[in-house]
Amino acid sequence: MTAATSAAPLSPAPPSWWVAVRGIWTHGRRIERVCYLLGLVLLASGAFHFALFFVRGGPWEGPVSWRKPTTFGLSFGLTLIAVAWVASYLKLPERTRTPALGVFAADCFVEVGGITLQAWRHVPSHIDMQGSFNTGVSMTLAVGGGILVVVLGRLAVAAFRGDPHQAPSMRLALRAGFATLMIGLLSGAAMIARGTPEAKTGHQQQAYHDLGFLKLVHGISLHGVLVLPTLAWALTLTSWPEQKRTRTVKLAASAYGIAIAAALVFDLATM
Repeated sequence: MTAATSAAPLSPAPPSWWVAVRGIWTHGRRIERVCYLLGLVLLASGAFHFALFFVRGGPWEGPVSWRKPTTFGLSFGLTLIAVAWVASYLKLPERTRTPALGVFAADCFVEVGGITLQAWRHVPSHIDMQGSFNTGVSMTLAVGGGILVVVLGRLAVAAFRGDPHQAPSMRLALRAGFATLMIGLLSGAAMIARGTPEAKTGHQQQAYHDLGFLKLVHGISLHGVLVLPTLAWALTLTSWPEQKRTRTVKLAASAYGIAIAAALVFDLATM
């Protein structure tokens, strides 16, 4: 028996998608890897509260429910991971990238932490002006929302400026993704702006009722920044030419925009 035939068979090479996924971690900057880990913590928090809902029961809807720490934990966890990843494609100086992602990660924890705290206290988290502590939490969440708009707005500017050395399909996906994200942030701000005056004038229950008038468009638009760049990234693993990949991303971005418009019509029709 020769050495060639007696040698142990070689292990199959890992699939290209796994190598690419692993590369996101191994090639990531330190601040990006920290954000990935913190995003997983928020996802775990959301999953924990979802399980808690089934164990302890209680309402799913309404201003006081396990839905809020569940959905906000999952949503902020996904968004933190997505923003850290897509920011790696943006042409940004490191003195801007690192503080922006650091502030964004801290703000995500403040938002989810405040919402989770109030859920365990069995009181509303947003626009609750009943008592100094609840007012303080509500105002902290509102200020945190403003910080989100500023930080993500800065990243959106970088996305729209673009990088001429970047593949057109990814450049388009980043622009469309950040556009949908800004729609999500602005719709969230609009909901808070509508409910706050009613809460301050003592119409607390009416404020809670009116607060979620753009809930569907808010939820859908927030995650375009994950969906569209992920599609553009996945297409790089195919043998498609760049022109075809760009057309596919353009079609997906158009479909996502139609979904946001349909959600807006539905929200306004069911106010």
